[in-house]
Amino acid sequence: MKNAIVTGCLGGIGKATAERFLREGYRVFGMGRTGVEKAREVLPDENFVYLSGDLSVAADRERLVNAVLETGEQIDVLVNVAGVAPKVRADLLEMSEESYDFVMDINTKGTFFLTQAVAKCMIENEAQNGIRGYICNTSSLSAYTASVNRGEYCISKAGVSMITKLFAARLAEYGIPVNEVRPGIIATAMTSTVTEKYDNLIADGLLPIARWGEPEDIANMIYALCSGTLSYMTGNSIDVDGGFHLRRL
Repeated sequence: MKNAIVTGCLGGIGKATAERFLREGYRVFGMGRTGVEKAREVLPDENFVYLSGDLSVAADRERLVNAVLETGEQIDVLVNVAGVAPKVRADLLEMSEESYDFVMDINTKGTFFLTQAVAKCMIENEAQNGIRGYICNTSSLSAYTASVNRGEYCISKAGVSMITKLFAARLAEYGIPVNEVRPGIIATAMTSTVTEKYDNLIADGLLPIARWGEPEDIANMIYALCSGTLSYMTGNSIDVDGGFHLRRL
């Protein structure tokens, strides 16, 4: 059985991604701050293995990696979905260091060092058709779109984009593609507090595909990038955003 690590696996995009890999026959490992019993209520599949922990903490990242290795099998896929928004949306001139650290520690630091740890393991995998593993990062349209009332989030996601490029360049020789999906306006708990705002923007023509994105829209692209179908690409940022990224006159 193949093994996938999917962070942020209990909500929104992460849950949809975990469910997609489970349907495809993977054993899925995840970590989050939710308790184990609650996690099993959210994802009751017998091939889902959940550890309670904090991805910004080195010891917890090590526990997650070791949970896979202790099965005697290898890590085949890493999907970095875990991310947090600022607890308070504050103007750029009022943003606190505490908020900056909170967002960056999970979104960027956690992503970087978990990728580093998993990459070292994947390098030891036996290559299949030239591939030793797949890594996919989830950033956001905020990686290139300035939102001055949540600057720390934008900075963190721009950092994820560079993490993707750095590891893609470093790991290509080992047959480990590293790509990134940039979700647009997706119906998740994170966007639930601004539903009216985005309903109005979409109605006013913000998106060529005039609807909210669903977590499954992102999960489908993530799976495609990690399935072997697109193995001759690395370091790419794929916009799954209803056409938001298009510049229109």
